[in-house]
Amino acid sequence: MAEIASLVVADPPEIWSELGFVIADGACWISGICHELGATGKGIVAWTLRGVDGISELPVGESTPMVARPTPEHPNGVIALDHVVVATPDLGRTIDAFESAGIRLRRTRDAGTPERPRRQAFFKLGETIVEIVGPATASLPGQAWFYGLAFTVADLDVAAAFLGKRLRPARNAVQTGRRIATLERSAGSTLPLAFMSPKR
Repeated sequence: MAEIASLVVADPPEIWSELGFVIADGACWISGICHELGATGKGIVAWTLRGVDGISELPVGESTPMVARPTPEHPNGVIALDHVVVATPDLGRTIDAFESAGIRLRRTRDAGTPERPRRQAFFKLGETIVEIVGPATASLPGQAWFYGLAFTVADLDVAAAFLGKRLRPARNAVQTGRRIATLERSAGSTLPLAFMSPKR
């Protein structure tokens, strides 16, 4: 089974520590995935996978996948990595890249607005969902890129109290019965981060 082994993130470890993540040796473990911090650049710069060499649309890290470690008790209440968001200018091409790697498309969903229609495609790597977002009809040049992360917390209200003004007010998520709150850019992360209530 294909799964995410690591995400290489261009955030200083100190930022994630301030946000309530447990950091050890410059890395943070969530859902058996090593979030390698301190990379050069912005956002997620690469990933490594288990069970598949890689996906042509997205950069692969240089490190050898490590043995998965359990999620520690993060002070912010994070218990899992719910999903990784990938943006693409050509949704069909990126879907083909995942399917060519042997990863099955779970479903698609129309999103966006009438003026800017978008479509989402969903894959699953281990217990983590990969949500790909792209234009509903147009196919533009350029590569796909990692956009952001959404974490599941044990209690969203407790997480909001911990993060304070760094977290925007919660709203209803697309998933029935769940809520989601996004981190303010001023909190210091170089990529969008969101926190979600548990699945029901």
